[in-house]
Amino acid sequence: MAKEKAAINAHYKRLSLGQKITRDFSHNKYKYLMILPVLVYLALFCYKPMYGIQIAFKNYRITRGIENSPWVGFYWFETFFNDPYFWRLLRNTFLISGLTILFGFPAPIVLALMLNEVRHNKFKRTVQTITYMPYFISLVVLCSLVKIYTQQNGLVSDIVAFFGGTKQNWLQDPKYYRLIYVISDIWQGIGWNSIIYLAALSGIDMEQYEAARIDGANRFQQLIHITLPGLLPTITILFILRMGSILNVGYEKTLLLYQPTTYEVADVFSTYTYRISLGATSGQPQYSLSTAVSLFNTVVNVAFLLLTNYISSKTTDSSLF
Repeated sequence: MAKEKAAINAHYKRLSLGQKITRDFSHNKYKYLMILPVLVYLALFCYKPMYGIQIAFKNYRITRGIENSPWVGFYWFETFFNDPYFWRLLRNTFLISGLTILFGFPAPIVLALMLNEVRHNKFKRTVQTITYMPYFISLVVLCSLVKIYTQQNGLVSDIVAFFGGTKQNWLQDPKYYRLIYVISDIWQGIGWNSIIYLAALSGIDMEQYEAARIDGANRFQQLIHITLPGLLPTITILFILRMGSILNVGYEKTLLLYQPTTYEVADVFSTYTYRISLGATSGQPQYSLSTAVSLFNTVVNVAFLLLTNYISSKTTDSSLF
């Protein structure tokens, strides 16, 4: 058997690259057929639009097209960095995204750990259903609910008044906007995001728990020494991916929630890009400037992704590459 395997490997090494590709395709043609729609999607909607990146370095005009628009180098980047709103946008984007990561990223992990300890299946399924539901609600409806709950006669004001506080429109107060944004984000995604952690928990060998119980470990010690180490690779990969979108604060939710009184603390890169691409600030669409802002956003995200992945690869056994 060993000699036959060695002969097969030697024969495979003698094949040319074209023969190897043909052989691999013939053996795995159905697998390639399954991933073909994904590859077509990536090519059409992810890689082909990258041709438009050069708009950030040109004085783009629709009537001239991309090819005939003159090059201006880094002019639009300099314009953006010198914009009086730049530091406000940078501060708000990092603060909102950072708070979302700080409080929103651990939330589904905690929920998954709590559900994993529940032994009553009916109660467990009920909690899962309730926590999953906000994810499937339209963002417009969800933001409308947030506005209703936080208005002066809403649920939040009633609760605050019950404990001796004063009723007010909480969403119009800049001090509470980020808090409301982060809490609503956790409310919307905690259940759905916990699914992957529950799946990872189901893959932990139960014999480890049995051995730990025999050795006298209590539930908390099992959590610390078995459950969390078993979850760590999944947590690390998802955290790296999350850091790769640190500046991607959703403009749809921000547009639906912020108001003139909260612009100072709510305006982020994505909403700024949306406004300038529609000409809301200058009276005419600024496609080159909006592309430059989006490109800056992407470069920063990639930098954070690479940095986080590098740190993870040096400190743990888990990394993307």
